[in-house]
Amino acid sequence: MSATEGGPHKGRFDVGFTLLLPLLLAAQPVATDSYLPALPAIAGELGSASTSLTLFVLAFGFAQLLCGPLADRFGRRPVLLAGLGCYAIAAFGGAFAGSVAVLAGWRTLQGFSMAAILVCARAAVRDLYPAHEGPHVMARGLTGLGVVGLMAPLLGAWLVQGAGWRWVMVAMALYAAVLFALCWRSFGETRRPMTGESSAPRGSTRAVFASRAFRAWASVAATTYGGLFCFLLLSPMVYIGYLGWSPAWYGWIPAGGSLVYIFSTTMCRSLLRRFGPMRTVRLGAVLSITGAVIQALGCWLMPHSAVPLLAGHAVYCLGHGIHQPCGQAGAVGDLPHLAGRAVSWSGFGMMMVAFCVGQFAALFVDTRFSYGAWPMVVPMLVAGVVLLAIAFLWLPRLAQPVSPTSPSSLKKDSTP
Repeated sequence: MSATEGGPHKGRFDVGFTLLLPLLLAAQPVATDSYLPALPAIAGELGSASTSLTLFVLAFGFAQLLCGPLADRFGRRPVLLAGLGCYAIAAFGGAFAGSVAVLAGWRTLQGFSMAAILVCARAAVRDLYPAHEGPHVMARGLTGLGVVGLMAPLLGAWLVQGAGWRWVMVAMALYAAVLFALCWRSFGETRRPMTGESSAPRGSTRAVFASRAFRAWASVAATTYGGLFCFLLLSPMVYIGYLGWSPAWYGWIPAGGSLVYIFSTTMCRSLLRRFGPMRTVRLGAVLSITGAVIQALGCWLMPHSAVPLLAGHAVYCLGHGIHQPCGQAGAVGDLPHLAGRAVSWSGFGMMMVAFCVGQFAALFVDTRFSYGAWPMVVPMLVAGVVLLAIAFLWLPRLAQPVSPTSPSSLKKDSTP
């Protein structure tokens, strides 16, 4: 059943998509979080697997720019099914890899496939729901992602210890195969047909960036993720290398962050119903900067204590769980006819901001930990300041009337 048959909120399809969305979004933590516990075992058998992880992330970032236009041109269903099929094949191929180079190749294909899955899932939200309901739906889906993000590393570690790292890849393949079967049966085409056109209108990318709402909300999503990515990238070195925690104890830190994220995305839905997206994002920005300030004060006053770092991280995660549903849904709110392209550029921006900021921050980490935890904390502090500026200065301007001569008022780039 397609979205055009009986409306987006009627019949079996809506219930099916409500259940499918968190499973589709969770393809990311399944491919990354469950893989992390396998890295030492892979290194022991094949050699360092860091290249496979880097290529996976880069493929995921750049592939979104291709998958968005493909989803707008050919529809969400064929691109999604192709992505799920390739995801399963790549994971299964990786399970039989005999060298690091072969494993890296399969992981690159898996990153490309994951981009297709996430782009189509997020675009389908805009296809099926009006703009004001998008943040609610995304918050519900991201809550499910948080649950999987909590379970994936634990299950990955259990498989590595009990059966070996190759079974982690097999489990990824089985997950994708089950999702493929569910989507083949339940996921109908959601893209709205274009009158007199077989593809997206010319100048579509320009139309996406001409949208003031896209620029603002995509910046929210990219900024908050950039800050969190620096924590994910550098926290092992801070807690294990600098503070001397054991790897087993450190593992509870990202797990605790996932718990806070689950609570925050659930809270986000209540806040949206009560206050609307503008005030909700402002509250999220206050939480983000508060968490970063707590960490900064800890670095300054208690440089060898983990307490302020943990407390600040929890508060920042509260803000992150508010910003992600609002930012991801808001970026496509004004662009229902270009949802695939808008989602792809928003996702690409998130990955590129995170990658660039993370690589720059990593330059200040040395073997003596001369700067303590500051390389991890400063990017989160900057992200909090930027989020405050967006929430209190940029987003309110979206409600102001646009000059007839401004680029975002020209519709010729966004009409067929």
